[in-house]
Amino acid sequence: MTTGSMTTGTTTIDTVLVANRGEIARRIIRTLRELGVRSVAVYSDADARAPHVREADQAMHIGGSAAADSYLNVDAIMAAARASGAQAIHPGYGFLSESVQLARACAAADMIFIGPDERALDIMGDKATARDHVARHGVPVVPGFNAAGLDDAQIRTRADEIGYPLLVKPSAGGGGKGMEIVRSGDQLAGALATARRVATAAFGDDSMVLERLVQRPRHIEVQVFGDAHGTVIALGERECTLQRRHQKVIEEAPAAALPDAVRRRLLDAAVAAARSVDYVGAGTVEFLVEADAVEDIFFIEMNTRLQVEHPVTEEVTGLDLVALQLHIAAGGAIDPAPAVRGHAVEARVYAESPERGFLPSTGRVLLFDPPRDVRVDAAIETGSEISGHYDPMIAKVIAYGAERTTALRRLDAALARTVVLGVETNIAFLRALIRDERVMSGDLDTGLIETMLPFPAGAPTPSMLAAAAHALEAQRPVGAGDIWHQLPGWRLGGTAQVDRPVFLTDDDEVIQAPAAYVHGIPTATDAGGAVWTFAEGATARLRPLSRRSRMQRRLAEREQASGPREPEGRAPMPGSIVAVHVAEGDLVRAGDPIVSIEAMKMEHPVLAPHDGTVHLLVALGDQVRRDQPVVRVSEEETA
Repeated sequence: MTTGSMTTGTTTIDTVLVANRGEIARRIIRTLRELGVRSVAVYSDADARAPHVREADQAMHIGGSAAADSYLNVDAIMAAARASGAQAIHPGYGFLSESVQLARACAAADMIFIGPDERALDIMGDKATARDHVARHGVPVVPGFNAAGLDDAQIRTRADEIGYPLLVKPSAGGGGKGMEIVRSGDQLAGALATARRVATAAFGDDSMVLERLVQRPRHIEVQVFGDAHGTVIALGERECTLQRRHQKVIEEAPAAALPDAVRRRLLDAAVAAARSVDYVGAGTVEFLVEADAVEDIFFIEMNTRLQVEHPVTEEVTGLDLVALQLHIAAGGAIDPAPAVRGHAVEARVYAESPERGFLPSTGRVLLFDPPRDVRVDAAIETGSEISGHYDPMIAKVIAYGAERTTALRRLDAALARTVVLGVETNIAFLRALIRDERVMSGDLDTGLIETMLPFPAGAPTPSMLAAAAHALEAQRPVGAGDIWHQLPGWRLGGTAQVDRPVFLTDDDEVIQAPAAYVHGIPTATDAGGAVWTFAEGATARLRPLSRRSRMQRRLAEREQASGPREPEGRAPMPGSIVAVHVAEGDLVRAGDPIVSIEAMKMEHPVLAPHDGTVHLLVALGDQVRRDQPVVRVSEEETA
């Protein structure tokens, strides 16, 4: 148990409650331990066995698995803080990190909120208010308007005046959640409906801001810190341009190929934005920069918290930003910004399948083996359960080099050695992304990832198949199995080879394992008997097929070829039904959306498999599993 305290000026902090989960909770707890400050973790039902719970000095249960019942519950967080004797609450990022309600509750309880004051949270926590506020202080903003108080017809009129394409985004929250691109007036109503639904679920606020869409944008942000003595500094900028659906994938510091004059403008504008609200603590001011005219910079928003990508700033400045947050929260003054040295790149490892349209992946982590020669901030360990309740990011891999090319090369090598078995991940996609010629040269824009899609599924290599076959044989008890596996193969006129194992891939391809076995390839077997294997950043789930199963598949394929088309639409992932777009008995066309499923803060539609009459198999709010039928479309009734 950690014992000690941190005192700066007249304030002493000896216990901090970490109001978060996953890798950021572990990251904060690590610094608290190094400072000798006692840490208190909180956890939901789903996180009872999570690593951050075990690593803290004390852990307190705060509610059900859903974020609304636990990590977003201000009353539960405050009750845990009081019961633990904490003097301060660190909110991490996401959840309540930018919550005015939590900051007010802390002030009422005479407890330190490790973040800015209520005024800064009020102004910068709402994109529309922040935009208007910073514009009055000389910070450039993207042309647009606040849609609060306007009905859809009024919004359409204002949108038509600005012109398309436009970006619809929630006033509250961040992380790209709820953002929709509208390229014509006809798309506006649907985009508003989707954005409001996501914003309400994620932030409890469906107010919107509409802005002109910068056609080839780069997303560059500036890390700022302010103290209670009136000092505000900028700790350099970060390039966050490589993103998909407004979710960052790769971040680096400093930004690639940015002229010094533009960098100075960005840093000055960020400091001006922070000073305009007398900012105290860690914050990030985000900008859009035209890739083809980098002199054009536009304020997007200010995140009044620590960022997911803060490690790259730590790598190039040598600072511990969490320790600096605590120093400022205890009343300390900040020193001038240190010089930025070298280059750092961070890759976000998500539990998702790029090959299947980036659908989230849930399940038990059978093996997690990260590289040891680079920094890895992970939410998981071997045995962790990945649920659909929270964000799909499970780890961050960070590499440093004296210059950008070296950092990218080291990151690629580290990802090739980052083993995750039991859930699908984006590691192979990350490697392809950072090896792309445009990324290597620094020719970046936020649409770059979309040009790489769809991402092809890589076939399991012979070595992976051989390793899976070896794993199956190792699991077979001596003497086990039928006579066909116990005796050598025989045929008239000579000896036949014994059948090598045959596997079914997630692409429904039947593959036979080679005879040769290569040592050193990790494998693990899940509860369903599938063998997971890994090589060079690629993962494969291989389901063993017996002779009987192969015969049954061949018969089924023949029947399907001569029979009617597949009548069912199936859930592509486990999750919750958040929207039903049709009514029972409706006529639909192939490709029409039937229902939307939400998991890990993402929505995915299930589409009609063909023309026909709808028969719904689920209702709004139902929980579904992967591959579960959710709709049946009957062709006969249509005919």
